[in-house]
Amino acid sequence: MPGYQQQLVVDGRIDVDGYPIVLLTQSQNVYAPTDLLAFLGSYVPDAQVSVSNGTTTVNLEAMSPMDLPLSSRERLAEMLRIELNEVAFLPIKIYSTTDPLMLGQLGKSYTLEINHKGKNYSGSTSLLPPVSLDNVYWQADEVLADFGICWARLSDPANEQNSYKWEVKLITPATGGEPKDNIFRSGSDPHFGDEYFDGLTFEFDTRYPKKDTTYPENYRKYYKLGDIVVIKLSRIDRYVYDFFDKRSAQQESSSSPFATPVNLPSNLSGGALGIWAGYAPYYDTLYCVP
Repeated sequence: MPGYQQQLVVDGRIDVDGYPIVLLTQSQNVYAPTDLLAFLGSYVPDAQVSVSNGTTTVNLEAMSPMDLPLSSRERLAEMLRIELNEVAFLPIKIYSTTDPLMLGQLGKSYTLEINHKGKNYSGSTSLLPPVSLDNVYWQADEVLADFGICWARLSDPANEQNSYKWEVKLITPATGGEPKDNIFRSGSDPHFGDEYFDGLTFEFDTRYPKKDTTYPENYRKYYKLGDIVVIKLSRIDRYVYDFFDKRSAQQESSSSPFATPVNLPSNLSGGALGIWAGYAPYYDTLYCVP
């Protein structure tokens, strides 16, 4: 567009008991090429990046994907929505660390600092106390009793601005005894906030995010009798929720000629785009039996 100026784009996260992961790219002009080479060329491998927890500051290294510990490779696959075995083929650098002093700790805030081409950027996120689910259960379908959906009951703490992300991992043994999933999976819009249910207790149903084409046509995202599911409900701060909520709305309406384009909110200063996100998870295990 006329007047376009390139901006730094940040996709960063830190989890409780996880190392920080930061991807840096440059925004592209709307008329720029959109092929794979142009996309990979937008990655920034030469920035100075650090994370502080208020008492300790650690410089992040620009690391190849396979130099990351397994837990970080899993988080990277989840961020990019690719399979874990595909991470090894990524020709990009990821800013991270293996310093145990920078493992995410519940209740702490983490500040991200970036210096690139003489410009400074910063952002902060918090690992808030997670909110537990009251109950989860599997409900069989009335027609095909071997298939069903997952139900969860959540009591939202009152008079707080709570926001969440919902993910699942199917650990039912597959061929060879290995679990079907080695990463957590999420749907197209897994983030939600409590603006419409503050302080309320309610139940909601969920389906598996990935289709199984071996299942009957109308049941390809259902859980099957005997499945074992690990549920991950992460609490996120309001800045993180606002970013992903607006991004999802923009993606869903991008093909509409009547949609109003908006600038996505960000918790980063200095003119950078993107998000620095903290996740504090609650885990539960669901056995899909009546």
